[in-house]
Amino acid sequence: MSPDRYTHGHHESVLRSHRWRTAENSAGFLLAHLRAGQSLLDVGCGPGTITADLAGRVGDGEVVGIDLAEQVVAAAAREFAGAHPNLRFATGDVYRLDFADQSFDVVYAHQVLQHLTDPVAALGEMRRVLRADGVLAVRDADYGAFTWYPADPVLDRWLEAYHRVTDVNGACADAGRRVHAWVRRAGFADLTVSSSNWTYATPEERAWWGGLWADRLAESDLARQLVDYGAATTHDLGAFADAFRRWAADLDGLFVVPNGEVLARR
Repeated sequence: MSPDRYTHGHHESVLRSHRWRTAENSAGFLLAHLRAGQSLLDVGCGPGTITADLAGRVGDGEVVGIDLAEQVVAAAAREFAGAHPNLRFATGDVYRLDFADQSFDVVYAHQVLQHLTDPVAALGEMRRVLRADGVLAVRDADYGAFTWYPADPVLDRWLEAYHRVTDVNGACADAGRRVHAWVRRAGFADLTVSSSNWTYATPEERAWWGGLWADRLAESDLARQLVDYGAATTHDLGAFADAFRRWAADLDGLFVVPNGEVLARR
């Protein structure tokens, strides 16, 4: 199994964020390249909301969602049982994909590479299971490019502390700006590079985004790592959570999460 540590863990506040994701808001750059009958692998599928959406786009094509977290895979299998005749979920390791060479027409990985100690090796495995004329689609956020309004030095400290945790874990919080370079180093030559944002500005969006981060900083694997690694104190965690709530309550509040995207062919 992979020795990498998933920085966020699987607290309810994390899964709440993941369940919000759909093909439209998280895989828009891929949708025009999907067609009926394609086989698709979703690497790091989490609770499966995007996977199920993608399955609906490929007709009777085989769709497999894999994730390292057994409990998350089991929940996805229950949630989408019967949703699509050829959709299934399985536990899997991105560094050792349990599929034969050239098994899939499409390989998709969303918000995965930023959590890996060796993203190029993982992309090499994705390339191995991709058919000769297949499409790779990867998308990752760039924490270093996060921006918000109004300015808040406490949120500045939160972002600095988050980077310290990912550094200790050997991961890369600023993956969005590097994804295309990793894809090229993994052996892909035909790349289309793009970017898109998640933007939280309405009262409902602010309440959701600020609330899930406030909860995540109160009790989650990330909260424990922040303290264990010396990146923050328990007092700091409370201040970070309060800053997110304060931002969410501000009528002028805005938070933008930029994402780097790459489509590539072998």
